[in-house]
Amino acid sequence: MLRDFLGALESRGVSKGVFITTSRFPINADDVLAKIHKSVVLIGGPELVNLMIDFNIAVSTEKTYEIKRIDSDFFEEE
Repeated sequence: MLRDFLGALESRGVSKGVFITTSRFPINADDVLAKIHKSVVLIGGPELVNLMIDFNIAVSTEKTYEIKRIDSDFFEEE
């Protein structure tokens, strides 16, 4: 798939691209990119999930936690 994507970029004369997958990239994907003269960003499944969470896309909040701390100003004598 990645090679097909790179071939499509080449055939259209494009020098930049973003390839996103819900799975993982093969170990040699970085080696393939190092051999070409194009700027391609790879976003694999784990990174995609992190981006979805960070930007609140297709996710919902299941639980929230409230963390309390002692307000030391409250205990200071006047």
